[in-house]
Amino acid sequence: MDRALKADFEKRRERVRAELRRLGQDNLLVTCPFNVTYLTGFTGDDSFLFVGKNEEYLISDARYSQQIGEECPGLELVLRPSNVSIIDATSKEIASRSLKRVWVESLTTTVAQWERMRELLTGVEPLTSRGVVERLRERKDAFELASIERAIDLAQRAFTATKCLLEPDQTEKQVADDLEHNIRRLGGAGVAFKTIVGVGPRSALPHGRPTRLKLGTSGFLLMDWGAKEDLYLSDLTRIVVTGRVSPKLEKIYRIVLQAQTAAIAAIRPGVLMSDVDAAARRIIEEAGFGKKFTHGLGHSFGLQIHESVRLSRGQDRPLEVDMVVTVEPGIYLPDFGGVRIEDDVLVTKDGHRVLSNLPKSWEDCRNF
Repeated sequence: MDRALKADFEKRRERVRAELRRLGQDNLLVTCPFNVTYLTGFTGDDSFLFVGKNEEYLISDARYSQQIGEECPGLELVLRPSNVSIIDATSKEIASRSLKRVWVESLTTTVAQWERMRELLTGVEPLTSRGVVERLRERKDAFELASIERAIDLAQRAFTATKCLLEPDQTEKQVADDLEHNIRRLGGAGVAFKTIVGVGPRSALPHGRPTRLKLGTSGFLLMDWGAKEDLYLSDLTRIVVTGRVSPKLEKIYRIVLQAQTAAIAAIRPGVLMSDVDAAARRIIEEAGFGKKFTHGLGHSFGLQIHESVRLSRGQDRPLEVDMVVTVEPGIYLPDFGGVRIEDDVLVTKDGHRVLSNLPKSWEDCRNF
């Protein structure tokens, strides 16, 4: 986890150009803020990036002129007046560059922006483009991997600090707040997403939000959390047993752990994403809980907590080296509770490496 590593933004933009050539595109207007950050290092808002064959420039406004100079030295900057919208300023700049066509990211450009661009770009044909940068972001470089590992380390240390102080009178919300506080206390920028804490039956809600329900109302809870570090994220889930051990909970937990172990073992370059999902789903189905595993096995993450790789049914794409994915099978039983176990895994040339290392045996769940 080398903090001396620096992101090579020029190399990333060259990879975009190579992908554009492969697709037969001359250029790309990047409107997704995460893609702008990925390609430039700029961390502000309300800015677009144009990448052409022989030129590139960032369209922003005066609020960010000093910040862009610090974060993106050498990158051409086009500043729009405060009374001119980003889409108007961008259209004017593109029109002045003698282009015949411009490809625009369609996933993050609104219909209103698209219509305005078509209105202003006389003589320039706007075309939609989808997924160019997102596909490149699927494979993490050395800087990204180091940042993700730091985010995982922060999340794990914060969990350990929070877990050892759990009390029956604490509420789900207090546990979530303590976890976020510990992430920041340990040096993190904050949480990767809204922390999920579910006590007893509420753990059957895969995305349940913390309430004022107290831990003492049940003998276990589910915690799903992540930390943010250097703009990059982590994503983990653990079950904590705080009271009387339930044989039913133990049975479900062991099934989910077996499913997760099988799925992680299946991860290697060239394996279909759907096949990794199937490795876990098969075990849960054979145990009689197939209909209680209600989501995909996992997803990629990085600058965003859900990126374009999906470990799920129907995803017949092969895994590639340097992809980072979650592996999080679950069983959810209404009126009883749910079990999900989640770790973060890197695809390596020889197979995989589990980046997270929080203990997860059944015995490790017990907090008393």
